[in-house]
Amino acid sequence: MNIKRWIKKSINKLSYVDNPKYEAEFLLSYVSKKTRSFIISSDYIELTRKQYKYLNYLVYRRSLGEPIAYIIKEKEFWSLSLSVSYDTLIPRPDTEILVEQVLSKIEGNSTCILDLGTGCGAISLALASVCNDWNIIGVDKSEKAIAIAQINAVKLNFKNVSFFYSDWFSNINQQFNIIVSNPPYISKKEIRFFKKDIFFEPFDALISDSHGLSDIENIIKQAKNYLLYGGWLLIEHGWQQKLKVQYLFKKYHFFAIESYQDYGGNDRVTIGKKI
Repeated sequence: MNIKRWIKKSINKLSYVDNPKYEAEFLLSYVSKKTRSFIISSDYIELTRKQYKYLNYLVYRRSLGEPIAYIIKEKEFWSLSLSVSYDTLIPRPDTEILVEQVLSKIEGNSTCILDLGTGCGAISLALASVCNDWNIIGVDKSEKAIAIAQINAVKLNFKNVSFFYSDWFSNINQQFNIIVSNPPYISKKEIRFFKKDIFFEPFDALISDSHGLSDIENIIKQAKNYLLYGGWLLIEHGWQQKLKVQYLFKKYHFFAIESYQDYGGNDRVTIGKKI
């Protein structure tokens, strides 16, 4: 079968996704190791039998809702190519807002940063890529997620970041200039409104009790014990949670509280300072 016919056939199978033509071309590029521009201009190249079978297998997985990042075991974040697995959340572009806000609060090179619930290490590694003088620690309660984060650090050859097990602050015994987290913040009621793609991701990294605020409150409540004077706490949250998260920052005596929107104009990040 040639490329043009295969793409047309696959578009029908991927009709539920937002851009089936792009996804078919992306998978074809991944398997053939050719650029999308080459594929678009080479409609009549014939697929080998092996390519055809493998591509149909990948399209079948995608048709069931499995995210492409899990299918190819990779996701780009902050221009870094990161390995992902079913044990880690897939990094979202909107989380780059969190990284940008951390960067805006860093003063000097001798900065210590803690990334709570690091997953595949996306936030930690994005920060590590900016300055190799910063000391960055990423922790997670999933040993399998930590293993993926460590693989990514080795792959990128970053020496200023380390990853280890900690259930939030359970294994933390030092203070930091900055604590950053993208914790679970989806409520059990909300989950049913999401696309089926999300059901492939680890639920304990997505869902939190108390209307999605349990883990956020736990982090805010404990964070001041692990922040240096003048240190900042930055948290990603749901688009409807801004006022409740701001209230929690005030409740636990943070100052200079501000919230920031993501690329879609939704309230996404709230920060506060220890004084």
